[in-house]
Amino acid sequence: MKKISYIFAAFCLLCCGSAFAICPLCTIAVGAGIGLAQWLGIDDAITGVWVGGLIVSLIGWTVNWLTKKHIRFFGRKIIVFVGYYVIIILPLYWHGIIGHALNKLWGVDKLLLGIIVGSIVFTAAAICYEQLKKRNQNKAYFPMQKVLMPVGALLVVSVIFYFLTK
Repeated sequence: MKKISYIFAAFCLLCCGSAFAICPLCTIAVGAGIGLAQWLGIDDAITGVWVGGLIVSLIGWTVNWLTKKHIRFFGRKIIVFVGYYVIIILPLYWHGIIGHALNKLWGVDKLLLGIIVGSIVFTAAAICYEQLKKRNQNKAYFPMQKVLMPVGALLVVSVIFYFLTK
């Protein structure tokens, strides 16, 4: 199974154009980042929040790219959505990072809980940004608002998880 995972990762890296190399690299960085966060002693719930935000961001990038390239097919958004969660969560499960019996908060694996909460918070912040922008004649209220709102929301949730798991 590991061999298939490596072949798939190599295929993805080879098929990407240079302008879009960030997506597979970000996915690889998620795995490396989780390992680094565990080594530094950062709780998995906090790490999961940022992984969830990254997954939602990758889904948005991919759907926008497909739209821009006029690549349309039935269930495109759902397939991209499910695909990203599967490619990121399943390897973490297979390697024993998700699913450890002693790594739970409220009966749910901490990393998985963080991914769920981070995904919801990132999506809510992005929707909130779009609503605020509509109210302001399709202009942001301040520079970098599109970035700061989701990242700020993830930061707030990270602080909350820090105190919950301390």
